[in-house]
Amino acid sequence: MSRKPFELAGVSVAPGSRKQIDVPVARLYTHTPLHIPVEVIHGRQEGPVLLVCAAIHGDEINGVEIVRRLLGARQLERLRGTLMAVPIVNVFGLVQQTRYLPDRRDLNRCFPGSEKGSLGGRIAALFRQEIVDQATHVIDLHTGAIHRTNLPQIRTLLDVGSETQAMAHAFGAPVIINSDLRDGSLRHYAQSRGIPVLTYEAGEALRFDEWAIAPGVRGVLRVMRKLGMLSGDKRHRTPQAAEVANSSGWVRAPIDGILCPRTRLGVRVAKGDVLGHVAGPFGNDESAVLATTDGIVIGMTRLPLVNEGEALFHIARFEAIEEAESAIEGFQSSLEPPPDSLY
Repeated sequence: MSRKPFELAGVSVAPGSRKQIDVPVARLYTHTPLHIPVEVIHGRQEGPVLLVCAAIHGDEINGVEIVRRLLGARQLERLRGTLMAVPIVNVFGLVQQTRYLPDRRDLNRCFPGSEKGSLGGRIAALFRQEIVDQATHVIDLHTGAIHRTNLPQIRTLLDVGSETQAMAHAFGAPVIINSDLRDGSLRHYAQSRGIPVLTYEAGEALRFDEWAIAPGVRGVLRVMRKLGMLSGDKRHRTPQAAEVANSSGWVRAPIDGILCPRTRLGVRVAKGDVLGHVAGPFGNDESAVLATTDGIVIGMTRLPLVNEGEALFHIARFEAIEEAESAIEGFQSSLEPPPDSLY
């Protein structure tokens, strides 16, 4: 029995074919229409329906490049199941190079949305109805916020023995954050429907970070092999096992001033270690920024101008910190070429 075509936004995609579909979303003030671009690859054989999406926050563009490279992968010619690839969800934000929608709402706090709600609610409802509800699995691609950078990491809600856990470990990021769900997020909505979902966080907003992009592409392909959508490839080395952090927290600026960091992403720190100094422009009123816990730096600010209380260094806490440190070192050494640092 032949496989049925895949339907999205009124467009039919035949088995063994791929098609780019523009889903109408809204109009600019000039009455110019905007669309959410989707590429559907519909395999000849049955299998999962995987959604890979990026730029729910419009300034987080590493994921846009990950999706572009993913769609060029030759392995997809033998795809089992269906891939829905959405490089840009928040088209308004991308055009304006901002995280938010024109009404200053965060699209990733608007799910499941409403057809009669705000602009954010309407876009979330459209994306949910046309795309998300058809998926059996989701990978959502993110970066740090503006002027912040993140060590490559998976954020998900782990249940021992679950498909989500298997996907998270298959991805190959050095760190997995067992993260609570946030109301209104895509991850919260998908999880509530029983859809396994991963959030990949890596790099900085409005930047292309190769050390975040290349592992992201490899990670998505690994998950697709784990799901049986792609054939296994013995040429691909199994990544070192990731370590799970069950908690994390930010170290904040003790005073207003100029930050001089003394650490970088991926570095192991102990409680009381000096992470940097904040001082006035004349070097007066200097204050050390001290680690508040043992752990590994998984995120940090890139802007040296700080106000008291501002988040500076994100530290993840691990039960097996030596293994986490080893996983990060293995990840960094696998990058081609390896970076001088991840800052």
